[in-house]
Parts: sequence; structure tokens; C-alpha cells
Amino acid sequence: MGCCASSFLSETHPEKDHLNKPQVLHPPPPSAVIDSPAAGVGSGGGGGVPSFSEFSFSDLKAATNNFSSDNIVSESGEKAPNLVYKGRLSNRRWIAVKKFTKMAWPDPKQFAEEAWGVGKLRHKRLANLIGYCCDGDERLLVAEYMPNDTLAKHLFHWENQTIEWAMRLRVALYIAEALDYCSTEGRPLYHDMNAYRVLFDEDGDPRLSCFGLMKNSRDGKSYSTNLAYTPPEYLKNGRVTPESVTYSYGTVLLDLLSGKHIPPSHALDMIRGRNIILLMDSHLEGNFSTEEATTVVGLASQCLQYEPRERPSTKELVATLSPLQPKPDAPSDVMLGIPKHEEAPPTPQRPRSPMGEACSRMDLTAIHQILVMTHYKDDEGTNELSFQEWTQQMRDMLESRKRGDFAFRDKDFKTAIDCYSQFIDVGTIVSPTVFARRSLCYLLCDQPDAALRDGMQAQCVYPDWPTAFYIQSVALAKLNMHTDAADMLNEAASLEEKKQRVGGKGS
Repeated sequence: MGCCASSFLSETHPEKDHLNKPQVLHPPPPSAVIDSPAAGVGSGGGGGVPSFSEFSFSDLKAATNNFSSDNIVSESGEKAPNLVYKGRLSNRRWIAVKKFTKMAWPDPKQFAEEAWGVGKLRHKRLANLIGYCCDGDERLLVAEYMPNDTLAKHLFHWENQTIEWAMRLRVALYIAEALDYCSTEGRPLYHDMNAYRVLFDEDGDPRLSCFGLMKNSRDGKSYSTNLAYTPPEYLKNGRVTPESVTYSYGTVLLDLLSGKHIPPSHALDMIRGRNIILLMDSHLEGNFSTEEATTVVGLASQCLQYEPRERPSTKELVATLSPLQPKPDAPSDVMLGIPKHEEAPPTPQRPRSPMGEACSRMDLTAIHQILVMTHYKDDEGTNELSFQEWTQQMRDMLESRKRGDFAFRDKDFKTAIDCYSQFIDVGTIVSPTVFARRSLCYLLCDQPDAALRDGMQAQCVYPDWPTAFYIQSVALAKLNMHTDAADMLNEAASLEEKKQRVGGKGS
């Protein structure tokens, strides 16, 4: 394993530091550890963004429900070459995880260096990169999750309302500010800039995806879009320059103006023919300032100049667009027409199982009795061992589990933790029940953070197991995360109900 354990691991398992020290591929320079936001436009960078760090593959596997297809948020779904998954970490933070194809970055050191370079950036106009993972031949990037879709979705595939003119101007400005910040910080190259790279955060504010600051592979193409939208110089020499990024930004301006993905050559013909009104999105129904539109059309034309040196700089983009903000105080979510995030109403109560009732009361004694009675029946089918695997080591490992079971039954929870840890550390058999039992032991020893981690590991091994969700709900409640605990409890009850309907394994 070539992936550093996350900081959460060392926090929750300090007693196992000597067991969890895999080789660090590329220790970051001191200046690369990000603890505070960089100064940026206006009030500055991304407050509340966690430090950039290396994640373990198991953390990301658990966060994405074993990279479930249900968690894919890439626009092309499973057809995309590098899939992006929505996930949730053990601290309940939502993340976006980009999983590269095998051997896209064969050199782990080079991947780590590239990721650290992007990870230094912190700005409120970026969907910031918060971590990465190099584990064997796995290469993953971890970014802030943006819950309100892409500019492409809102422009080309909208359902209720199109984006109003003032919001389009805000998108143009905010993305220009993001590019200018990246350029100022020494990262001027952005690969494959398009409307799919513009994301909307929980407040409806547009942000530029950090994933475009790294190529899809060490030697891969920088543009995956149709050649009609590719900078002319890239077609000649295959290199991305800062001026190429400006050209691609010009294509995004065309998208904002027209509401369609028009090839630049066609749009330029319309501009030269002074057919600006024909270029504008008919869904705006004339609700835009002709003066502002003329300025943006002129800026797009400059960005799309054939000669790179004739294109404007990022600072010139910002300077041109800053005065064109007719609704500077209007909330983005209102202009975008998305509902403000509110707490979901409580889910209607359904009859709970004994485990559900015990977890809702946080009755650890009752949970203990249920786990003792259930024994290992829910582990059926999670491991298949060949005859050759029944070695002395295997017998010793099963003996550790047996000692842990006796200690668990006799309520000697510290001994149970030690024995179950010996069993887990060998790793030949992966048992969701052992993780659930050790999780309860941690709860009874007043270690809810470690308990939550084991509950997540149980879920990772057996994604639809209600007990894994129930045990997490108790750990979350112990950590005073009561809303998340209630959500987890309801999710466990839903899984239990589903299993009863299909006659599957129960809790």
C-alpha cells in the first residue's frame, strides 16, 4: 500500500500508530501544508476548506459506498474515461472523488507532486482540491463537492427556468476571477475549459472545478471536446498555453450568450455580420441589456482571436466584466432558481426492529445483547477461502477472533478490542460483524470517533447491511451530530424494510 493513512486514522487509533505507517510517496514541503485560505478576490479565499492531505484508499472506498455506480456524478455517467463520484467522509463532509483510469499516472511521485501543486490553491471561486490518493496503481483526487450541478446542465438541459442575464454575467466574472487567481499563483494552465467545468455550490455561486488544473493523464490530451472548440494553436503543436485557456474561456462566454454550444467559427461569423441579437439566447426573451451584451460579445470575440498574443489577459477579463453586474447584492440561489438548502422534514416513523429501537434509544447494553445473539450469520458470503489458506496463521487469526468473542460476551470490552484488532490486522478474512462488534466496544469505552470509523468499515464490506448504519447512527449521536444520526437511523430502517421485502439477509 502506497497511501498515507488519513489524519482521521491517527486520531481515532493512536494506539495503532506503529501498525499504520505505510510509506509516504512524496512528503509535502512545509509550504504545501494548507491551513489557511489564500488571499483572493474581495474577502479572499476558501474559508472552511480543510487542509490538503493524502487520503487512504479505504477511506475513499467507504466514502463512496465502494465506488457505487449510484454515486457517479460525471456528466457522461459510467461512459466517462475518468469517473467522478460523490462521497461523504466520516466527518460528514461531502466530497467529489475523481478516479483515474489504471496507469493514467504510472509514476506515483509525479502524480503526488502535481496534486500538491494544485492543492496549494485556496479560493472562493474554486471548487478546491482537498486531497489525493496513490495506492498501488490507484490514482484519485478529492475536491469540495458542489451540489447544484454544472453550467452545462443549467444552460443546455434546464427544466424549470433558464439562467437569467444577471446570473450569466456573474458566472462570467466569477470564472474570470478564478482563472486570474490561478494565474497569479503560478498555475495559469487549465485543461479543457468548458461549461461542464463550471459548478454551482450550495449557495448557488459558480465555481471553477479544480480537476481541470491537472491533465487526465501524464501524457494525455488536454482537450476532450470536439476539435471545433479547440484553440487553433493546440491543433498545431498539442500544447496548452495561458492564451489557450483564454480561448476556451471565450467558448464559455459564447455558451452564456447563446444558451447553446456554438462552434466559435460560426459565432464569429455572426459577430462579424453584426447579428448579435441572433446570437443571443431566445429563452432570455429580450430580458438583457443590449449594451452589456455588446460588451460581452466583444470580449468573447477578443478571446477567440486566431493569434494568441491578441487575446486578453485574465486581469483584462476581470476588469471588463466587473462593472457589468446589474444585481450585485442578489443571492445566487435566487437568480439561479434553486431552493436554498434547508433541513429535510423528519421522515415518517416506521416500525423499528429490536436493533433499530436499541440504537434510537442509544441503549448500548441492548445492542450488545443483540450482537451476541446474532453471532456471525450476517457474514455469510462475505468471504470465500481456499483449502490452501487454512494455514497456521489462519488458525491463529481465528483464535484471536474467538478470544475476542469470549471477551465481548463477557463484557471485557478492552480485551475484545485488542483481540478483534489482531484479527482485523491480518486481513485474510474481512468480517463486517467484527467491525460492528469492535465499534460497539469503542462506544462502551467512550471512543465514538473510532466507533464511527469501524461502522463505516462494516458498511464498506457489506454496503447494504442495516447494522452498519445503525451502529454509525449511535456513534454520530455520541459525537453530538444529531441530524446526521437521525438520517443514518432512517437509512438503516429503510434498508431493513427493503431486505424484508426481498427476503434478503437481515440485520
